[in-house]
Amino acid sequence: MITAAQMRAARALLGIDQRQLAELSGVSLPTIQRMEGSDGNVRGVIDTLTKVVEAFDRAGIELIGDGAPSQGQGRGVRLKQPRAGA
Repeated sequence: MITAAQMRAARALLGIDQRQLAELSGVSLPTIQRMEGSDGNVRGVIDTLTKVVEAFDRAGIELIGDGAPSQGQGRGVRLKQPRAGA
């Protein structure tokens, strides 16, 4: 659904800190900290994950899954596949 790296990158694009994300999403600060501290996909209660994703969406952030096309037409950032042998 969302990775910890996506959360950190989305916050950086918005110029907000973890506390502000907690306020925007209605999720506690310790929960945001735990989510961003996880490896890979963020795990947790679906309702909590949904609140965070919806907060990013309202703020204008499009989260792009692996292999998914972007729906927006603005500028964006996406990680490239690592090169073989790199």
